Amino acid sequence: MKKSIFLMLLILASFHFQAYSQNIKGNDTTRVKLVNAAIEIMTSAGTCALITLDQEGLPRVRVMDPFKPESDLTVWLGTNPKSRKVNQIKNDPRVTLYYLAKDASGYVMINGIAELVDDLNEKEKRWKEEWNAFYPNKQEGYLLIKVNPKWMEVISYTHGIVGDTATWQPPIVLFDEN
Repeated sequence: MKKSIFLMLLILASFHFQAYSQNIKGNDTTRVKLVNAAIEIMTSAGTCALITLDQEGLPRVRVMDPFKPESDLTVWLGTNPKSRKVNQIKNDPRVTLYYLAKDASGYVMINGIAELVDDLNEKEKRWKEEWNAFYPNKQEGYLLIKVNPKWMEVISYTHGIVGDTATWQPPIVLFDEN
């Protein structure tokens, strides 16, 4: 009897973990849980890594100071228009953002398409006063990067979001194509 109960619990636990390894699309409760956990991690992380591809197709990583994510997980970043990342995005707009939870209990990785935005109204709206030293001329020396998410993976032990027990594949959220 004890073996049967143990086996039943093991099977149920297996289904629970398998559900998290599926690609999630739509507005179901799993998607909402994943997006909410992602927003919490992204907001509290403070910084993220932006990965672009150079002309040889090699990944280039740098730490960035992003704005808080929008509700659809669009992410805005500021940069110098003469930076290497700008040329890399012009050459290949596919990027990855990586956020590590402040307590290292999980992460968010967003794969998306970057867009360079040089609109004065957007730049004024998306400005941090602590950047004055870095961008003394924010009209010409400051450029925005808008990352439109295509898909995202999330691990958050705090929220009970874990990967597949066999493959470690994290749950993935797919975003609608615009």
